[in-house]
Amino acid sequence: MADWQTALETVAAAYARGTLEKDARTISEAYRLKTGEGRRLLTRKSEAAAYALSRMPATVEAAKAALDQLGLDRLLIIPDREPPHKDLAAEAATPQQRLDMAALMADGLGPRAEASDLELRREGKSYTADTVEELHEQFPEDELWLLMGTDMFLTVQNWYQPERIFQYAGVAAFSRSLEDSQEMFDQQSEYLRETFTARTTVIDLPQVTEIASRDLRRMLASEWTGGNVDPGQFLWTPVYGYILREHLFGTKADLSKLSDKHLRAVSYSMVKAKRLPHIKGIEETAVALAKFWGVDEEMARRAAILHDCTKYWELEPQLATCEKYGVALDELEQTSVKLLHSKTGAALAEHVFCEP
Repeated sequence: MADWQTALETVAAAYARGTLEKDARTISEAYRLKTGEGRRLLTRKSEAAAYALSRMPATVEAAKAALDQLGLDRLLIIPDREPPHKDLAAEAATPQQRLDMAALMADGLGPRAEASDLELRREGKSYTADTVEELHEQFPEDELWLLMGTDMFLTVQNWYQPERIFQYAGVAAFSRSLEDSQEMFDQQSEYLRETFTARTTVIDLPQVTEIASRDLRRMLASEWTGGNVDPGQFLWTPVYGYILREHLFGTKADLSKLSDKHLRAVSYSMVKAKRLPHIKGIEETAVALAKFWGVDEEMARRAAILHDCTKYWELEPQLATCEKYGVALDELEQTSVKLLHSKTGAALAEHVFCEP
């Protein structure tokens, strides 16, 4: 029997014993539950949620809960162009970077979520009143809900033209702190109903993440200067990887010297969420094969983590990468984007991430 056949049988036996298979199934099930994929969509009415992804790290939990509890057909994540309440710092993420991160989060939430550049396309300050009115014009038959945390819910009456907000959208609030009480929500809801004839509801979260965006930014920066708190625990992993890759919020990740955790996050930020179970499974299998053959398990792990990192690139960047790093292509490869990601992925692994 050939050596490669023996290796494959060894891996197959591991699956049969329930080791690798158990891991793969656990990962797949956790991913399905986390993103909502596979859940039957029960549409009670045509609804859409305009969700301002401004500065709230608990957005993933709130978005998932809103999709379920409100029975939404669509959830829009809308990064603002120019926040009305403060000036953006010089080192803040650019509009395109904020849209990219919103798109990564939407992809992880499943097919009912999407990122919108509605406010980025509009000049001037990004007033919520303008946004909900524009969404109403686009979806005149739909019921709109605006998601917000406690702090915003308690002050929404002081926003720019709040009567326009409540004219076109209901407000769904969720807790930002363990100290938020139902009585507080009830009192504010009653005030908004009496003052603006507002529609309000409260989103129940399975858990409350108590962290301010300013503290999260400090954690991201201090991780590279001896900080002992892992900011990745508060972020959707692909978004965390994007922050590292783009060197946002004071992060100083050297792409050529990433730990396994950071390499994993950066790689995940470059692919679609549906590809993550595959990459995780390949990593497990690569390590098992390396262990069987007595070769470097860490090298196999890192190669597996990166193997699909350019899978979703269009043809132009694929060809540009091949030209940049001297990757020879035949006539068919020059026009077939699906044939290129193995070569460009290997090129990035060697030249950008400095893998041997």
